[in-house]
Order: sequence, then structure tokens, then C-alpha cells
Amino acid sequence: MKPNFSDLKLQQLDATLARWRSADLPSRPPSGWLKAIREALGMPATQLAKRLGVVTSTVTRLEASEADDTISLATLRRASEALGCELHYALVPKQSLAGTLESRATALARQRMAAVSHTMALEAQATSKNIVANQTRSLAESLLKGSRRELWREGK
Repeated sequence: MKPNFSDLKLQQLDATLARWRSADLPSRPPSGWLKAIREALGMPATQLAKRLGVVTSTVTRLEASEADDTISLATLRRASEALGCELHYALVPKQSLAGTLESRATALARQRMAAVSHTMALEAQATSKNIVANQTRSLAESLLKGSRRELWREGK
């Protein structure tokens, strides 16, 4: 069987993301990391401003923009470096990517099977819940073997 490159990429990314998910990292302080770290270091805003080559009011604005999620990554990276920090950035899915694909395939299969089951019931040809569940499972497996892009073309 020929190895599927996209499956390998998915598995590798899932393994990396699993480490982030299990890291149990603290949430961002309410005032933001920039202000929290600057204050913990005892560094005045004027000193951070000097390191960044900006005026003190800009530091205040940067800290506020981080706290309200409007700071750009480039600006946050520059400010973190001025504080002697590294910026680590990741999108961490709530479940594995493979799990997300399985959930999507199952939801899509249920949606398709519901339409078919409804039509069959209207025509007095309803099938048992067991048969519908088996067909739904089979359709979900088939969808997973197909194009991943197709999973996202229909429905919500």
C-alpha cells in the first residue's frame, strides 16, 4: 500500500499539537503577558519604551492592545524580545485533527442519511435504526477515505 503523504503530515501535526494540548499552560494574565512580565522584572515602562525605540505612551498602548486581543503578532514578538522573552504561537485544536475529521465525516454522513431516511419513511420504506446506524458509519468511513476538501464543501 502506497503511503499517503497527507495522512503522514496529519499524524505528525497531531503529535506536535498533542504536546501543546497536554502542556497545561496557564491562560494569559488579565493585563497581558507584556505588562505582567515587565512588572515582575521591575522594569519601568520608560525602560521598555527605550528598548523598543518608542515613547512611553506607546508601551502603555501596546500592553492595552495585548490585553484586549488587538496586538499584531509582529508587534508582540518585538516587544517580547525587548523583554528578553520568546514568543511561542500555536493554534491548538480542542481535539486531534484526526478526531475533527472523523467528527466532520460522521456529521456529514448523518446529515445525508437523515435526508435519505426521511424520504424512505415518506414512501413507507423505513429501515431499522440499526441499519441506518450501520449505513451512516459506512458512509462516514467512505467520506474519510475520500478527499478531505469534500468534507468541508457541504453543510455547516
